[in-house]
Amino acid sequence: MSLAAPFRRFGRDRTILPRSVFVLAAISFTVAVGFGVMLPVLPVFAKSFGVDTFAASAVVSAFAFARLVTAPGVGPFVNRVGERPVLVAGVLIVAASSAACALATTYGQFLVFRGLGGIGSAMFTVSGMTLLLNSVPPETRGRASSLYMGGFLLGGMAGPAVGGVLAAISLTAPFYFYAAVLLVAGAIGALLLRSSDRRGTAATGDVRPFRVVVRDARFQAAAIAGLGQGWTSFGVRSSLIPIMVVEVLHREPSWTAVAFTVSSVVQALMLGPAGRFVDVVGRRPALVVAGLVSAGAVVGASFATDIWVLTAALSVYGAGAAFLSTAPAAAVGDAAGGRSGTPVAVFSMITDLGAIAGPLVAGWIAESGSYPMAFGVGALIMVLGSVLALRMPGGPPARHDDAASTARAEGTSVDDEGRRPGSG
Repeated sequence: MSLAAPFRRFGRDRTILPRSVFVLAAISFTVAVGFGVMLPVLPVFAKSFGVDTFAASAVVSAFAFARLVTAPGVGPFVNRVGERPVLVAGVLIVAASSAACALATTYGQFLVFRGLGGIGSAMFTVSGMTLLLNSVPPETRGRASSLYMGGFLLGGMAGPAVGGVLAAISLTAPFYFYAAVLLVAGAIGALLLRSSDRRGTAATGDVRPFRVVVRDARFQAAAIAGLGQGWTSFGVRSSLIPIMVVEVLHREPSWTAVAFTVSSVVQALMLGPAGRFVDVVGRRPALVVAGLVSAGAVVGASFATDIWVLTAALSVYGAGAAFLSTAPAAAVGDAAGGRSGTPVAVFSMITDLGAIAGPLVAGWIAESGSYPMAFGVGALIMVLGSVLALRMPGGPPARHDDAASTARAEGTSVDDEGRRPGSG
């Protein structure tokens, strides 16, 4: 096959995704809108109980910490009972948590209720991604992941604007709104989704033990890429860029929103092409190039001396982040094979770990060193992910990739149809 062949197929590709992918994307959009609605009021509502800024910030950390510690247990639970019941239960738990937060009368109650929401969030995230990866064959996992992540991204962009309007009405209004939209998301999941085939046949291939998955080059590269994404996108970018805009570039805080919006729009526009590239050209080139481009953009942002240079650097990062939002998820699905609950849970946990540790470590480095040093740590993680991706299989995935990789890991063989000897 010539080097240009995958790119020719990229231009001709017109794959139709199953309904479940669109349903999951709609749920992710709904959940993200509600989560975004909460962002403007969480610390303000916490401070209404008379606590200091550190205690108010702990509310955000409690949610993330609960997600982190819950995720490993969610994976085996998903494998036992199926994705749909876990997804619906998780969404309803977050809905109940949100409503309870609005009714809290003390800071302690508010902190506990918010933490319980993190447990439900872990259940939804792991079960939703597991169902997504198990609902499509390997050659469409990139496009399915891009549509799913697109729902989160667009919802996250719309949510804060709605939250600002609701917060003008009442500090508790966003909490009730979040609970209401989550009830809608739960109903959509209960009515329109079904758990994947737990026998691990057809589209998803054979089940692989986690001890085998964790040694797979695809999972290792995806995990480090996820760590870099969590560290930079959800951690460093959100915590240091706003401070940098005010203290280094001497601009009003509103300019941070402008830079983030432009970057998010670029990322949203690139998600579709990224998903197709990941499926048609391959996971390896997507991870290698996107990791290096994103790392360079992050370093460039740290040296920005003008808001427009910063915006341009963040836009380049947004383009790279589109690929880093799709390729790692597809690679995890490839490495895990059929029932991928535990690998997805561990992948989610690693991403959350980056989002929790990133702001703390980078903030300390920025305070004692410099912004380039602080951003550079995240860039190094993404470069490491690119290096590890070089060990991955090249080319686009095929339907029998899961079975073939499992057989190689177990020292057996497969025939031309991806079947093991004696499998019929």
